[in-house]
Amino acid sequence: MKDYIVRATAADAQIRAFAAVTTSLAEEARSRHQTSPVATAALGRLLTGGVMMGSMMKNPEDVLTLQVKCDGPIGGLTVTADARGHVKGYVNHPEVMLPPKNGKLDVGGALGQGILNVIKDMGLKEPYSGQTILQTGEIAEDLTYYFAASEQIPSSVGLGVLMNRDNTVRCAGGFIVQVMPFVEETVLRQLEGNIAGMKSVTAMLDKGHSPEEMLSQVLSGMEVEITDTMPAMFDCNCSRERIEKAIISIGKKEIEDMIADGKPIEVKCHFCNTAYEFTVEELEEILEKCKRP
Repeated sequence: MKDYIVRATAADAQIRAFAAVTTSLAEEARSRHQTSPVATAALGRLLTGGVMMGSMMKNPEDVLTLQVKCDGPIGGLTVTADARGHVKGYVNHPEVMLPPKNGKLDVGGALGQGILNVIKDMGLKEPYSGQTILQTGEIAEDLTYYFAASEQIPSSVGLGVLMNRDNTVRCAGGFIVQVMPFVEETVLRQLEGNIAGMKSVTAMLDKGHSPEEMLSQVLSGMEVEITDTMPAMFDCNCSRERIEKAIISIGKKEIEDMIADGKPIEVKCHFCNTAYEFTVEELEEILEKCKRP
């Protein structure tokens, strides 16, 4: 099953819902960053939440950033997504290893205590920024709390990443369900009952359930209208030109010091781990560009 996102409404637009399968993009992130199982689960969940939240934005140029700052051994995570299903991200310490907790990967233990920053750049003078305290560090509950506390939208977020024995990603995905202010009490009770009786996201995905099938369980007993589907993918817009601009930004003195070392330098993109090498001659050309008015 290819990665994609489904958007839907239910109960005469009293509910809006999103669901996604993100197995390939989570595995690409694992492969690029060589993450441990617990780091793969943490990053895979945040990538899944991020790509669905990105799809909520209206304009193709809008950019969403989810940033977790925490005191746990993982050290923090950053994910960036756009409105077209593109997402990228990294963890500060991809090698972190922890024993399982209750038979599951201990993502909450890897994150510990901290904060979740949500930044939406919608082309305005100042980006929108919301911040909440991590509730469990398990990410789905933290996003649920963010929606309620920062955007005043009652929501339910389910995220899951299941690993193979060889530590590759077996399946990944999730859902976000949000109720509108005019929701009827009977609809709300039905939704709460559905969510309470559901199997886990990973259990559904492991049985091959599609995003549409996940939503049919979350929204069971309601009339559901699928409004849109879009592909989802791990995609980084880094380039040699962007890295060159980053080198220019550090200043002439630092570039001169690099040239004086007489060795090529390697610069890696945080988000996709792609390495860019610059020879001494190329550094000298960059230095010349710095000197131009």
